Amino acid sequence: MRTASPPEPWQPNPHATGLRRRIGEFVLHPGVQNFIIVVIIVNAVTLGLETSDAVMARAGGLLHVLDIGALVIFIIELAAKMFSLGRAFWRDGWNVFDFLVVAIALIPSSGPLAVLRALRVLRVLRLVNRLPQLRRIAEAIIQAIPGIGAIAALMAIIFYVGAVMATVLFGDSHPEMFGSIPTSLLTLFQVMTLDSWALGVVVPVMDAHPSAWLFFIPFILVSAFVMLNLFIAVIVDTMSNLHETAPRDERQALPHDRELAAMRHELAEIKALLLKQQSPGS
Repeated sequence: MRTASPPEPWQPNPHATGLRRRIGEFVLHPGVQNFIIVVIIVNAVTLGLETSDAVMARAGGLLHVLDIGALVIFIIELAAKMFSLGRAFWRDGWNVFDFLVVAIALIPSSGPLAVLRALRVLRVLRLVNRLPQLRRIAEAIIQAIPGIGAIAALMAIIFYVGAVMATVLFGDSHPEMFGSIPTSLLTLFQVMTLDSWALGVVVPVMDAHPSAWLFFIPFILVSAFVMLNLFIAVIVDTMSNLHETAPRDERQALPHDRELAAMRHELAEIKALLLKQQSPGS
């Protein structure tokens, strides 16, 4: 008698068998994950409504029940994943992030820990792990951190040099904006963001120092245009590299890829017909 072949190992955790595998297949099923996405969205809406005193006066009890219900669902989902995946659960950074976000909600939000209540809204970020497009963007940003860190270090040097110069040049006449290094750093950050930089900073300074534009214009060109565009360039380059190195089945098929696949299929059919005609039995 032929014996039944053993089932293939479960991809997320090859060591999971029996009940662990069945629970894992259930919790990772697309239908269950779509349900979790709906719960995350509903929970995000309820957390936003809880900030309104008028809404809380009318439906505060219902919103509290919905929040507790969403938290219970999240805890059950994480417990099922931890049970079925085992150590593989902790090797995935997104699973660790989900665990931390849900664990924050279990800390008593009273006394000095009351500020943690505001962190409940971080549950919305769990959507990033479940939507492939958002996840790829987040991974690109994470991989771009080394390049962004180097640019940030260069920008910090530029800001420090600019703050020292501004404090020396304009500190006596405008101490409210350039009276100290921290104050100058804050003012220069405002200038970099181009938020009221002309009427709020440059014009008042130029009333006392007509040549101040020789300092502000180069600083704006370097900080607001060159450095910020370098940030964008690093992120775009990382996303491009991430797309090129991604597995083929995770990419979206491009039009020329589909055309090439169709041409190969037609060539295979033509080759099969030619071989059939050349065979002795034809």
